[in-house]
Amino acid sequence: MTVRIYVRASTKDQDATRALADLVAFSKSYGDTYMDYVEHFSGTKLERPALTQLLNDAEQGDILLVESVDRLSRLSQDDFAILKQRIKDKGLRLVVADLPTTHTVNDGMTGDILKVINDMLIDLLATMAKLDNDKRRERIKQGLANSGYKPTGKKANTVKHNRIRELDSQNNMTKEEIAKAVGVGVATVYRVLKEG
Repeated sequence: MTVRIYVRASTKDQDATRALADLVAFSKSYGDTYMDYVEHFSGTKLERPALTQLLNDAEQGDILLVESVDRLSRLSQDDFAILKQRIKDKGLRLVVADLPTTHTVNDGMTGDILKVINDMLIDLLATMAKLDNDKRRERIKQGLANSGYKPTGKKANTVKHNRIRELDSQNNMTKEEIAKAVGVGVATVYRVLKEG
């Protein structure tokens, strides 16, 4: 059994590893084998690289350890249902450090009741995390509107765009090779070439 520790922060400005040392220490109560998965990615996205890697690596009986439910999910109810199913399909046991009822497994009727309670608590906490995120976004939007600030969006990198067009015109590289050579994503290559 491996404890798979998942830590996440939404932006690179935040310290995703902030709670890692405490979670590693906490994981020792389940054994000496652990792996950590750290990422800077929004919890509102179902597809996240480190979380996907964790689920791919996981084996039946492993533990998925998170600091709190909002570090795992700020997903819509539908997406959270998909994530929960993926966790269940892998045979992972979810342990939430700040939710003590998830720390132990009880057999028999007590264990069954505790599992139902934990499932309800985790669903409730995930819903609250999503609502908190939605409220925060709305407050930011209102604040920007009240200040008169008008976001201009990200400016195009014309140097890279011109290089993409130049490499494509040579007809000797795939779109993937162009993306790698210029240091952009493949989607950017397609978008720039479509724009002309």
